[in-house]
Amino acid sequence: MKRLNYFISILILAMLFYQCSRNPVTGKKQLNLMSEAQEKQMGLESNPQVLAEFGKYDDPALQAFINEKGQEMAKISHRPDHGYTFQIIGSPIVNAFAVPGGYVYFTRGIMAHFNNEAEFAGVLGHEIGHITARHANAQAKDQLLTQVGVIGLLVISPAAASMAESLMQGAQLLLLKFSRAHESQSDELGVEYSTKIGYDAHQMAQFFQTIGRISDQAGARIPVFLSTHPDPGDRFNRVHKLAEQAQTASTINKASLKVNRDEYLRRIHGLMYGEDPNEGYVDGGVFYHPQLRFRFPVPTGWQVQNSPSQLVMAEPAGKAMMLLTMGQGATFDEVIANSNTQFGLTAIRSENRTVNGYRAVVVLASPTIAAGQQAPAEADKTLVLSYYIQKEQNIFCLHGVCANKDYQSYQNLFLNTMEGFNNLTDPNKINVFPEYISVVNAPRTATLSELLTSYGITQARLEEFAILNGMQLKDVVPAGKLFKVAQKGKA
Repeated sequence: MKRLNYFISILILAMLFYQCSRNPVTGKKQLNLMSEAQEKQMGLESNPQVLAEFGKYDDPALQAFINEKGQEMAKISHRPDHGYTFQIIGSPIVNAFAVPGGYVYFTRGIMAHFNNEAEFAGVLGHEIGHITARHANAQAKDQLLTQVGVIGLLVISPAAASMAESLMQGAQLLLLKFSRAHESQSDELGVEYSTKIGYDAHQMAQFFQTIGRISDQAGARIPVFLSTHPDPGDRFNRVHKLAEQAQTASTINKASLKVNRDEYLRRIHGLMYGEDPNEGYVDGGVFYHPQLRFRFPVPTGWQVQNSPSQLVMAEPAGKAMMLLTMGQGATFDEVIANSNTQFGLTAIRSENRTVNGYRAVVVLASPTIAAGQQAPAEADKTLVLSYYIQKEQNIFCLHGVCANKDYQSYQNLFLNTMEGFNNLTDPNKINVFPEYISVVNAPRTATLSELLTSYGITQARLEEFAILNGMQLKDVVPAGKLFKVAQKGKA
């Protein structure tokens, strides 16, 4: 009984420590772990990091468009005076997200995949909904209460200690459910907000079909119960129902609700599509960086994710990964010290090397064990092999990471990549150009497949461009209808 009273006291103190307030969307009282000032501060701190990671996409007209629509929608939202910032970032990934403080981001990848203004407006409302419903605060509260609940059970019943890992796993699945609930609520708000500013929210449902097709093509669909987002097919049906309800309840005439397909497609004519090869690209198992003039081999079959600030290479089974970053500092000592601090590493040994004529320092390290922290078993200890290579004024950091027990299996792969770092001189690999969206009129009535082929889209990419257009390859496109293709060099 004493244990139970002790736990209840801890929980009460935790509740009293934080303030309660009414949720702007539901009107219900909720535990508030972040004040509005703290939300704004989080946004101010996060925004430079997001822009450093992805870069702001340079298209003033399109930036002005999303800001205009975003501010219009913010005014009719549940937090009209909160203050919002809307930005397009330079990532090819199809994504949009919001952070506390009113910051909403759309990747150029998702802008390329919208096929009308109404699809965009629905997703815009969804992201604003995360902010107005204070989902970041709710998630923090859910994590606190779930963790306190598990700890409380362990306090009440010491016998449950043997089940701690299972309990924590169960808690994490519960948090996924909370997150799916937030996504569903944001879908509702996306329908509500986009309808209020005069768009047909049925188009938002259509875009979830595009998301599902992208996931299926990438082989990325995962079980719904392990996903933070509801299944795209479920969302398609649900959002259609929500749109019908919102339009029935609205005073706006259904016939006047906007889709604006052609207007939107003309806006994205000339939008960069896919990876920007000037920031690095993989071709024939080799990573090339035209601007910084270096290259190195990539392990066969590994997944590669590139961004302006880093390159991640991951073994498909998740047992090993490699990371390329630019060193922070002017000397090897500064760069290595900053890298160890950033990743929490302690060096085991290091040595000077030369890699294809470039000075290098090779370091083998493992995560630092904090005071009082239990060290993992030797076989499970993480090892990090790092090559710090100086090319001109830059020091490049190549890290290979795996468990000690797997190190012998991956060491040669790490070394092949790291010692394969070399100068890039081939003009055919340097003079490369990104693809840009080109919006064209169908010259004749034909299937989408026939039209795409006539514009030089290869057989291997037909489905990719069908998804990009929100159509099926067998769909008949009437003469004069706009559709998207891609071309090298800006249109």
